[in-house]
Amino acid sequence: MRLLGLTDWRSGRAADLVLPQAVDSRLIDETGAMSADVDRVDASGLVLAPALVDPHVHLRDPGQTDKEDMVTGTAAAAAGGYGLILLMPNTQPAMDGQARMADGCTVIDYLESYERDHGLSLPVDYALCVAATMDRAGRQASNPNDWSGHLPGHGWAHPVVAISDDGSAVTNQTLEAVAANARAFDLPILDHCEHHEHGQVNLGTISRQLGLEGIPASTETAIINRDIEQAERTGTRVHLQHVSTTGGFEAVRRAKARGLPVTCETAPHYLALCDEDLLRCGSMAKMNPPLRSRADQQAALEAVADGTVDMIATDHAPHTLAEKALGLKDAPNGIVGLETAYAVCNRVLVKSGLISHDRMIELMSLAPAELMGMHRLLPEDLSSHKANRGCKAGHLQLEADRRSDTGQPPVDLVILDPDAKWKVDPSRFHSKARNTPFAGAELSGRVMATIKDGRLVFSRLPASRVITRERI
Repeated sequence: MRLLGLTDWRSGRAADLVLPQAVDSRLIDETGAMSADVDRVDASGLVLAPALVDPHVHLRDPGQTDKEDMVTGTAAAAAGGYGLILLMPNTQPAMDGQARMADGCTVIDYLESYERDHGLSLPVDYALCVAATMDRAGRQASNPNDWSGHLPGHGWAHPVVAISDDGSAVTNQTLEAVAANARAFDLPILDHCEHHEHGQVNLGTISRQLGLEGIPASTETAIINRDIEQAERTGTRVHLQHVSTTGGFEAVRRAKARGLPVTCETAPHYLALCDEDLLRCGSMAKMNPPLRSRADQQAALEAVADGTVDMIATDHAPHTLAEKALGLKDAPNGIVGLETAYAVCNRVLVKSGLISHDRMIELMSLAPAELMGMHRLLPEDLSSHKANRGCKAGHLQLEADRRSDTGQPPVDLVILDPDAKWKVDPSRFHSKARNTPFAGAELSGRVMATIKDGRLVFSRLPASRVITRERI
C-alpha cells in the first residue's frame, strides 16, 4: 500500500494523484463492467482516506474456485474499499511453500505470477501468509527453506509477511517450532485462536433453543492464554485472529498491560451480531468462532473503544449457497465480508458514537498495514496513529505520464461517503459468494471509489463526477 504523493493530506485541498502507465487502467463500476480510462474524479463533499487493508482473507484460489477466485475476490475487495489484502494459507493444496500443485509449482509461485500468467491486472494488492505446518496438517512445522526466499526485500510483488495455520489453531505439538521459525524470520504468528472438536454454535440459551451442540468460550480462551504464555516466554510476536469472547478480550488486555508482543483483531460480525441473530439468519450466520452471546458482543465493542482491539479484519470466507443450504448443523463455517465491512463498522462504531471515523480508518487500514510490515511505505505523518486520517476531498487529478513532484510512487486511497444509506443486496456482490448475514440490512456509509497506484479501479461515483480522457 502506497500513500505518497498528496499535495496536502490534512488541509482538505484538492490533491493530484499520479496515474502511471499500466496494461489495464480501466475501472470496475458498480455492475462490474469496465469503462474508459479516467483522468479526474470530483470527490467534493466526500471523505478521502488511505485505502483499507484486510489482514485476514480467504480467496479459495487455488483449489475451490467454485466459491471464489482471485478475479472475483479482488473485485470484491476493491468494491469494499480495500487496497491491500492478506491471503490465508488454507488453499488446496496448502500454501506451505512445497511444490504440491499439479504442474509442480508451489502455491506461493502460483499467486506471485497470477497476473502475468493470466494476462490481467488485479484491482488490489495482496500479500501472502505461509502455512505454519506442512500441508496445514498440524504435525510438523513448515520448512523455512521452502518459503523464506519469498520474504519482503527479495523483489517479490506478493511477499510472505506472516505465518499461520488459519483456519485452524497452531497445534500444541508444533507451536515451539513454529514460533522459532517466526522469530528467525521476524514474522508474526497469526493464530486462529479457537479450537474445538465438536459443536456448531455458541454454548448457551440459543444453542439449547436450537437443539444444537454448543461451543464454549473456553475453546477460544485456552488458545489465547497458551499463545500469550508463548509470547511472554520467547518474545514471539503473536497476533490473535477474530477474538470473540469476553474472556478473550480480557486476556489480551492483561497481556498488553504487561507489555507483551501481542496484538488482536475482531471482525465486523462480532461487533454487529450475536448468537440471537442465528434465529433470523440461520446458517448464513454460522462461523468459527461462532457468534457469541450479547454480553460478548458488548465486550467486543468495549474492547474496540478502549484500544484492546488493534484492528478489524473481515475473515472473508466464501461458500456456495448449496453448502449453506445444508443448515446450521451441517453447513460450513464462514461468511463473506469484504463488501459490507466498512458500512457495518461505520454503523455500529461511528454512528453509535463509540469511536471517531478517523479511529475506524486506523483500525481498518493503518494498523493492519503495520502488522503486515507495509507501514514502511507510509509517510511519517500517516504512519503515526495520532495523525488525522481523513479529509474532505476536492477534484482528484489522475495524470498518466508523470510522477508527483516528490518523485514518490502513486497512492492507494478510498473515497467514502459516511452518510450514504443503502440496503445490502447480495445479488449485486462482486464476490461469487452470497453467504452473508447482512442481506437486506439497512446500512450507513458507502465506499464510493477505490484508487490503486493512482488508478481508479472501482467507482460508484455518478458519471458526472468521473472525467474520462475521452471527455477531455
